[in-house]
Amino acid sequence: MDLLLEGFSQALTPTNLLFAVIGVLLGTAVGVLPGIGPAMTVALLLPVTYNVEPASALIMFAGIYYGGMYGGSTTSILLNTPGESSSVITALEGNKMAKAGRASQALATAAIGSFIAGTIGTVLLVALAPQIGPLVVQLGAPSYFAILLLALLAVTVVLGSSKLRGFASLFLGLTVGLVGTSTGQPRLTFGQGQLADGIEVVVVAVAIFALGEALWVAAHLRRKPLEIIPVGQPWMSKKDWRRSWGPWLRGTAYGFPFGALPAGGAEVPTFLSYVTERKLSKHPEEFGHGAIEGVAGPEAANNASAAGTLLPMLALGLPTTATAAVILVAFESYGLQPGPQFMSANPTLVWALLASLFIANTLLLVINLPMAPLWAKLLQIPRPYLYAGILFFASLGAYAANFSAFDLAVLLVFGLLGFAMRRFGIPVLPLIIGVILGPRLESQLAEALAISQGDLGTLWSEPVAIVCYLIIALLVAWTIINVVRPASRREQDATPTSETREGANL
Repeated sequence: MDLLLEGFSQALTPTNLLFAVIGVLLGTAVGVLPGIGPAMTVALLLPVTYNVEPASALIMFAGIYYGGMYGGSTTSILLNTPGESSSVITALEGNKMAKAGRASQALATAAIGSFIAGTIGTVLLVALAPQIGPLVVQLGAPSYFAILLLALLAVTVVLGSSKLRGFASLFLGLTVGLVGTSTGQPRLTFGQGQLADGIEVVVVAVAIFALGEALWVAAHLRRKPLEIIPVGQPWMSKKDWRRSWGPWLRGTAYGFPFGALPAGGAEVPTFLSYVTERKLSKHPEEFGHGAIEGVAGPEAANNASAAGTLLPMLALGLPTTATAAVILVAFESYGLQPGPQFMSANPTLVWALLASLFIANTLLLVINLPMAPLWAKLLQIPRPYLYAGILFFASLGAYAANFSAFDLAVLLVFGLLGFAMRRFGIPVLPLIIGVILGPRLESQLAEALAISQGDLGTLWSEPVAIVCYLIIALLVAWTIINVVRPASRREQDATPTSETREGANL
């Protein structure tokens, strides 16, 4: 508690409080705008914040993260267009409520549910994060290698419908992570001295998220005016409160643990929350026509997962979502390496960041409830202006990293790669995770083999490593079963039975 109070004294300074407000406003704005997520915003702002104090910059990024999680619900409710993938479930009932004239109630239960879930999730984060560090610090290189391997595989297997495309994305990320001379030998530098230190992760993140998305939207731009449902001042009746508090708590219980899992994310808990509320509701007939429980539960799960995501990132240095991956890049750009000893080595910074999460969560409620009509008007910004600005700031940020025109060429190459990945349905998160965790995986493998003098048996010499490999085996088996079973069904459907052959002969 002393450390947390000291963190509040740091986070509540005028400068840091201003950065928290800016982060929340930016996060909500980008969450509202379809196609622009918090990951892209943090990536765009990374180069801009190089001269900002680490604590202030990270407090702003945390505000963007929480704000983006909330902002996606606005477009889901008003346009039936989720600003974030985690807001897809909210659109099912939220848009129906808006069309029935209850947009203000839908926005209110989303805002209050986000506040309650975010606060509970942050309390759990503050309680659990310091406890995990001392446990993890006892692990050796073999356990770290197994944990990183599990994280890479989990992100690839769980995300997306096509496992082949997920592994293709991961392979691209690991390949990018090999570039440079970190081992003393040049790898994939193609004789370019600028690549000797590797490719800047910031440039890769900006290119894949910002430039790739802007090119993709430009290629599919349809100049059709948006029909926005009018919004009054958000409010809730006593009946709405009675029907919402249970879903808020249950959604929080789903969201936090799933956010802390590798590749858990917010999509699965929001879906589970929706299914649970549909089964428990006393008004099941309203589902599909605008049930408030279908907005309250998923939105709470959404924001609780955001707090859960920060647990493995701070304690283990493992990002489980795209935004967490980019925030991890922000840590590394300041020379900070989240992991088991991170909290003990940087107590002032970490506790200021944790305290700022409470502040950002409160600002979300105070700012967003009265500003809901303004966020709705933000949807009227012409898309060409919006994405032209994104391209400009992406190029400026990439150039500002090293003031090198070579980085602009790298930005363009990876921007085109990001566009191609979207064109062929290849997920971008495994690529970013591969770029970040690939070099770390290699260093842990090298350390483990160096200590054991090349004995491969050391890789499964620790209990945690064995557990990770068992989970990996289960994941691989589950993936193979899911691939083989539909194929066998298709073969059975294609094989003509005796009756069908007789019918064909007749």
